[in-house]
Amino acid sequence: MAANPQLTHRLNEAIAHHKAGRLERAESIYRQVAAQAPGAALVYDLWGQLAEQQGRSEDAMRLYQQAFRLDGRSAGAATRIAAVYIAQGRLPDAEKILRRLLQAAPDSADGWNVLGFALKLQGRFPDAIACHQKAVTLNPKFVEGWTHFGLTCGLMGRNHEALVRFDRALALRPDYAPARYGRAQSLHKTYRMEAAIAEYDAYLKVEPRNAEAYSYRLFALQNLEGITRQQLFEEHRRYGRLVGTGPRSLPGYDVSPDRRLRLAILSPDLRTHSCAYFLEPLLQQLDPAQFELYLYHDHFSEDDMSARLKKHATVWRNFMGQPHAAVEKVIRADRPDVLVDLAGHIGNMIRLPIFAKRLAPVQITYLGYPDSTGVPAMDYRFTDPVADPEGEADAFATEKLVRFAPTAWTYQPPVEAGPVAPLPMTVGAPVTFGCFNSPTKFTSGLFRAWARILERVPGSRLLLKGRDLEEPQVKEHMNAWMTECGLPLDRIELLPRTAGAAEHLALYSRMDIALDTFPYNGTTTTCEALWMGRPVVAVQGSRHAARVSASLLSAVGHPDWVAPDVEGYVDLAVRLAAQPAEAVAASAGLRADLQRSPLLDHVGQGKRFAAALRACWIERGKSQRAS
Repeated sequence: MAANPQLTHRLNEAIAHHKAGRLERAESIYRQVAAQAPGAALVYDLWGQLAEQQGRSEDAMRLYQQAFRLDGRSAGAATRIAAVYIAQGRLPDAEKILRRLLQAAPDSADGWNVLGFALKLQGRFPDAIACHQKAVTLNPKFVEGWTHFGLTCGLMGRNHEALVRFDRALALRPDYAPARYGRAQSLHKTYRMEAAIAEYDAYLKVEPRNAEAYSYRLFALQNLEGITRQQLFEEHRRYGRLVGTGPRSLPGYDVSPDRRLRLAILSPDLRTHSCAYFLEPLLQQLDPAQFELYLYHDHFSEDDMSARLKKHATVWRNFMGQPHAAVEKVIRADRPDVLVDLAGHIGNMIRLPIFAKRLAPVQITYLGYPDSTGVPAMDYRFTDPVADPEGEADAFATEKLVRFAPTAWTYQPPVEAGPVAPLPMTVGAPVTFGCFNSPTKFTSGLFRAWARILERVPGSRLLLKGRDLEEPQVKEHMNAWMTECGLPLDRIELLPRTAGAAEHLALYSRMDIALDTFPYNGTTTTCEALWMGRPVVAVQGSRHAARVSASLLSAVGHPDWVAPDVEGYVDLAVRLAAQPAEAVAASAGLRADLQRSPLLDHVGQGKRFAAALRACWIERGKSQRAS
């Protein structure tokens, strides 16, 4: 074509029409040029991009493949083929085409970058990092490459390295929104919540319709002190307006009240994760004569927990890395009667936008997120009367609140747990308070309360544990923050995340009294501390996230460990430290308290869960018949 000025002119004319949105005219010219120059790979690549814009994915793929057959060094065609494969969940095929490209064109920074992305989705993080490193070595000014490098570092938990990569990208192009978004996520994960929210806000000014970024921002807002319940609710309703309102009902379903229901559950946490430990006991009790179970996992990791959950399911699918449109298509084809979301605004890929389109006659959110989703098409949220008191809480949810049990959680004690260890303060050690909640839940108000506790209990110590607390940058930030809030660093020990559950649970032997976080309570950590024989001191706040521990402690018969305010929280911790005999007696009986509670009544909680699902189905069926 280079030797044919007329065809070059025609191709440039087609590109101009293409850029201007005159797609039919552009395609007509691409077709003519391809007929006259059938060996021109670029024409097929451009034509494929046009077909993809028009939603003709099969035509686009055929054209990209032709472009790559004609030019095996065409990074554009190869990476676009790979992108289609990735969208279809065909990650090995994406890897294969990219490796073919890189064999022919080893200097393709684009090829290395997309290969890194494909490997990341397969959980092959070290290989992915090596690919991203290669991409930015080949092209140090590769903004997209630095950004993907940072995103992969973040998924590996190497968040300070991620920040360095994002900063490199932003130094090259300050207006590059994806790097700004990645930076916000890394700040979030390194416990700088206010800075993270500022970055989310900066990103959303550029990309105001990015629902996923808005979800991450909502999750970050849950950790802020000082934000009102009304403000949070308005932010969630704003999200609902962003994703829109799907149909009230779906046609073609048999709404008979007693028939067997197809129950589908979508979650990124159908693996070794706290959410799965609360879910598994319910699935174990699910009657297969009443419910046909479809489990939709959304994470690259599948492990022993995944294998256990699969045994309860008729169908298991993994949607990791697939775009919303592909996931929506599969779920619609499966035709679930009831679709349950277990993530809300939390996860590597937020799926609430597809719930907004309504994929099932009944849609429910449960377990993963401590608030309303804000999604108008989400019909119900499962909770309990302590976490969401009747009347008071209903005004702050876009869903109908279903208080299906005395407590909304069903706990499965970890098999790795050893026996309850003696309290350190009874064997000559200083009184040791502890908190193993995620440091994302730390606030200045919490630190100041802990400082008052340590001041009032002479010689006492504080044991904190969380991801990355051993990292120099995290430790430096945390120490400066705690010092500013009056905490004595010489009486505080920071522990990193442990390799396994057994090692983690064994560390409870080093504390006497667990201190819950506020305004965002613990859930798994509250249950774990109780099972390991440690009293938990909590504050009852005004919203679900701040009332979870109140629900759990009430369920096990210890509402007396829930303070009405921060002053009471401090007094309660000091009183327990001053009365070792009371603490010892409580510690010895906590496992029995749990075993008598609804938390470990797996049969009862399973029946309540199933009954609630059925009641939602019946109510929605009546509504549909009435309309």
